[in-house]
Amino acid sequence: MSLFLLSFFLLYGSLHAYVFFKAKGAVAFGNAISAVMVIFFVIMVISPVLVRVAERHGMHPTASVIAHISYTWMGFLFLFFSASIAIDLYNLLLIVAGKLSDREFSDFALQAVPGFYLPLLIAAVISTYGFFEARHIKAERITITSPKMPVAVKKLVVVQISDLHLGVMVGKERLAKVLELVKAEDPDMVVSTGDLLDSQLDGLGVMVPLLQELKPPLGKFAVTGNHEVYAGLPQALSFMEKADFKILRHETAAVAGLLDLVGVDDPASQRDSRKKAPAETDLLAGLSRDRFTLLLKHRPVIEPASLGLFDLQLSGHVHKGQIFPFNLLTHLFYPVKMGLSRHLNNSSCM
Repeated sequence: MSLFLLSFFLLYGSLHAYVFFKAKGAVAFGNAISAVMVIFFVIMVISPVLVRVAERHGMHPTASVIAHISYTWMGFLFLFFSASIAIDLYNLLLIVAGKLSDREFSDFALQAVPGFYLPLLIAAVISTYGFFEARHIKAERITITSPKMPVAVKKLVVVQISDLHLGVMVGKERLAKVLELVKAEDPDMVVSTGDLLDSQLDGLGVMVPLLQELKPPLGKFAVTGNHEVYAGLPQALSFMEKADFKILRHETAAVAGLLDLVGVDDPASQRDSRKKAPAETDLLAGLSRDRFTLLLKHRPVIEPASLGLFDLQLSGHVHKGQIFPFNLLTHLFYPVKMGLSRHLNNSSCM
């Protein structure tokens, strides 16, 4: 068993143990219900592995069902745990305040029953909202002006898609809805900034024709994300090529004399590579400063040495920070603000 899996099982299992004892302290259920809960929790802990096993054996409907149940539960559990920990900290502060002031604040504490049901309610409300919000796909439009664009070009529409994670959770129907929005923007160019795929490619061939229908006049370009590596990089690259994407792997491309594109691989793809990739700054430094430079990069990390060498960096990976309060941790690793952010030397990032 890998260190990652062992760590995952320990952490995720501990989270379930915490919730189990919270529930038992509030409801005081008997042995039969305890056994059912333990069995369910064990299945949920190992379910991410079950999803991958089912995928590898071609059991796609089974993998999809397990994935929808287990990942929905994972999100719900995290929300419950976050709210419950907040209440535990609140009760702890009351105890500390009582000790320091020699006063009694126990009347203000949330006891076992409300301390369980309140986080349960919060998690249920946020999960329900998230369920419907996730199905409401919308485009975000940002206008950027640059003196580097030719005067004759009144408007150049670039549509970015990122982190679709096509696979057991995101299928043909959802992809079709995304592509409807893309086509509605009448793009001149489409770029994919990684994680177009999830971690298993079997059965995804039916989605290739949908992506092939997308034919912007200036082309479709893509870079790899970490999940392309998890899926199997050669197979992932083949999928993207069949879908008519030009893949930029530490490469540059001139687009119709209007702008320069630079695409870099996700760091995950370089871990097992024997060939050292060109440095991002070397790629950028070789381009004209008079032409607009668009940098495609899966993770929203800005190299200080690259500032001033590109005009706009398009990235994904962080899923807009994920759900609260996990997004607080995301911002520690990736401090670039969501949406458009301006940086030194006229470089911007999205």
